[in-house]
Amino acid sequence: MLLIQDKLVSEELFANEFVCNLKSCKGECCVAGDIGAPLAKNELKILEEIAPEVSPYLPAKARKWIAKKGAWVDEGEYGFATPLIEGNECVYTVFENGIAKCGIEKAYNDGKIKFKKPVSCHLYPIRIAKVGKTYALNYDRWSICKAACTLGKKLKVPVYRFLKDAIIRKYGKKFYEEMDEVAGEYVKS
Repeated sequence: MLLIQDKLVSEELFANEFVCNLKSCKGECCVAGDIGAPLAKNELKILEEIAPEVSPYLPAKARKWIAKKGAWVDEGEYGFATPLIEGNECVYTVFENGIAKCGIEKAYNDGKIKFKKPVSCHLYPIRIAKVGKTYALNYDRWSICKAACTLGKKLKVPVYRFLKDAIIRKYGKKFYEEMDEVAGEYVKS
């Protein structure tokens, strides 16, 4: 782990390559897993507020779920998360040509809302963990992302560079620039 500003950053973010490959994985990360996407507390209110604008993008069963049970769930020890419909896909999932995509992101791309999607989704495969009084940015390996690792290697794109926009969104441009400098030093050594 390397210290950048006040964050612990896994060297794996510089040493491993990653580029999402939806043609191969079909957006499986929106469907697989035991709980939905982790949510920060500030995102709970945002999801409630944007629900009317996002709703038209979602399938009927998702709209019914949100109307009945809400825009997010409390998963106890795991924190807040996006709901899963009957233990399957995230409630915000839309399917296009057999590929799972994010209804929130579609509304954002159409200019209907200013919230792109939950930060945890945007940052994936980086997962953030609280360590004492600081936070650690770790590389999360998931078998469904094998094609993303293969494509990243082919294109020679390190994990952190693939997630540049997401890292800047979460921690700011200065943090990303420092991360890029540290990555350069890491590669030299």
